[in-house]
Amino acid sequence: MRTCVCVVLLVILSFGAAGGQAATGVAAQPMNAAEAARVDGAVRTFMATVAHDVTQDGPSAWRKHFSDSPAFFMVNDGQMAFPDSAAAMKGIHDFAATIKSIRLEWGSDLRVDPLTANFAVVASSYFELQEPVSSKPLQVRGFFTGVAELRDGRWQLRDAHWSSVHAE
Repeated sequence: MRTCVCVVLLVILSFGAAGGQAATGVAAQPMNAAEAARVDGAVRTFMATVAHDVTQDGPSAWRKHFSDSPAFFMVNDGQMAFPDSAAAMKGIHDFAATIKSIRLEWGSDLRVDPLTANFAVVASSYFELQEPVSSKPLQVRGFFTGVAELRDGRWQLRDAHWSSVHAE
C-alpha cells in the first residue's frame, strides 16, 4: 500500500512539474553570473527611466512602463488597484487629470533579483511628491515590489505592488 501511495504521489508531482513548464512555455534555465549581471544592470536602468519619465511627464508615463498584457495587475496598500492592464490605463488617465506634477524617486536600496533573461523581481523604497491640481502637495513614502519583464525588446512592469508608510 505504501508503495502504491508513493507511486501515485510521484505521478501527480510529475504531471504538476510538466504542467508548470507547459503553462509558461519556457523552462527555467539557470543563469550564469554574466547573464545575471546583464539583467540586473538592464533592470536598474529601466527603473531609473521609470522614475525619470514619471517625474518629467507625470502619471501618464506609467502607460509605457506597465505591461499591456492580460497578466498585468497592480496592488496598492493591500487592495487590488488594477486587476488588468485595461483598468490600469483607465486609472492612469483619471489620476493624471488630478495631478499638476509628480516626482518619483527610488531609494538607494533598489534590489533586482534576476530570475531569467526575461524576468526579474524588483524592490525598492520610494518617495513621491505629488502636487494635486486642487489641494496642497502630498509626500508619500513606502516600498515598491514588482516583476519586470523583457517583452518586445523593452523592459516593462508585469505586475506591481505599492505600500505606503504614511502621507504627510
